[in-house]
Amino acid sequence: MKQYINNKILFTLIIGLIALFPSGCKLEDSVDPNNPSLDGVLTDASISELNNIVTGSESGMRDAIEYYLDDVGVVGREMYRFAGSEPRYTQDLLGQENATLDNNAFYTTRQWNASYRVIKNCNILLASIDNTQVPTAAQKEGYRAFANTIKAYEFLIALNLTGANGIRIDVADPDNLGPIVSYDDALTAIAALLNDASTQLDNAGDSFAFSLSNGFISIKPSPTAPLTPADFKKFNKALAARVAVYRKDFAGALNYLNESFFDINGDFQKGVFHVFSTASGDQLNRFFLAPNATGEVRVAQPDFRDDAIAAGQNADTRLLKISKRNATASQGGLSSDYDVAVYKSNTSAVPIIRNEELILIYAEAKIGTNALPEAVTAINRIRSGNNLTPYAGAVSQAALTTEMLNQRRYSLFCEGHRWVDMRRYDKLGELPIDRTGDDVWPAFPIPFAENVGQ
Repeated sequence: MKQYINNKILFTLIIGLIALFPSGCKLEDSVDPNNPSLDGVLTDASISELNNIVTGSESGMRDAIEYYLDDVGVVGREMYRFAGSEPRYTQDLLGQENATLDNNAFYTTRQWNASYRVIKNCNILLASIDNTQVPTAAQKEGYRAFANTIKAYEFLIALNLTGANGIRIDVADPDNLGPIVSYDDALTAIAALLNDASTQLDNAGDSFAFSLSNGFISIKPSPTAPLTPADFKKFNKALAARVAVYRKDFAGALNYLNESFFDINGDFQKGVFHVFSTASGDQLNRFFLAPNATGEVRVAQPDFRDDAIAAGQNADTRLLKISKRNATASQGGLSSDYDVAVYKSNTSAVPIIRNEELILIYAEAKIGTNALPEAVTAINRIRSGNNLTPYAGAVSQAALTTEMLNQRRYSLFCEGHRWVDMRRYDKLGELPIDRTGDDVWPAFPIPFAENVGQ
């Protein structure tokens, strides 16, 4: 955050981020994007000014998503990232020979900086709400709920990378930043933020004073209906369920699922997404690379396909998440015959959280509470939904945990989960070593700039 503590620079970033969204989220004429005034927002902000911050915050959530997916995908041995001009993807991230993770490299700083920019934007929104009389009391609660939910999500993304190294939670005052807190304390703080936001949503009335992108469209009653606080609460509770299983609060996870958009028989793709488009000024999905690309390549770690075939899962529809290349891709002693094909174009949406994950969270929580038949039911829903036969293994917590993690591996491939899952179950040692002497890292370092002056 230290590189982002200048408020006026940050508000300029907010306005710049708004320009990245489609025309449905445009600036009001009363705001001059070339000369924004933070003081004008922090005192007696108008609805349009507050909504600009909301729009900029949601847009900013997409800014470094490709770096996050590369980080966790490569370290978690889901994929290789080959780049002719950047060997650190196959050196540092895989621990080749004497390589280690650099606390000032792009793979450490880009997602961290993007997350904390969004968090700062949300803090500006919260400060603005406290100093304006324009919205109604219910509308203010809606803004607060949005800000706290998005803050919680961005803190969790940062924490997923740094793991046991922790993150900084107290960042509201840029001149008096709080300490780096432990992993467990950070999760506790994130859960509390989501709970606060849930209460605020209960007091936010029947409508928001702002609108969000089409990334929220599938959790609404209909595509044309406005997103309501009740709809957004389902997203909040879905995130809370994810955090709960990270904390091994399995009973809590089940309660949160009941208030989310979880549907064991529902569409796997129902959820909330980062959305992209070719509209002028908008962002493209930069994780997508064309099939059979050269120079810049993302390819599947061979075990993803090989393990499925060896297990007789030849018909698994999730194998369509990789595609056979015309020629083998190689770099640094690594090679693969299959491209990562999770995202089919440069406008494909990237999941924030979706129903297939929630079904797997339900399975995990049922395993954790020793309700094993219900866990098998959920696992079989995932298996049948992906063209597999029912689970036929042992019905024990250990066996079902292994099966649940395997289903998460295939269902959530290159969505940012595999490495985190294996770490939280102390199974990093089971990830493949790509070359003799390579390392599987347990966490990324805290960025160098965060430790200056500490």
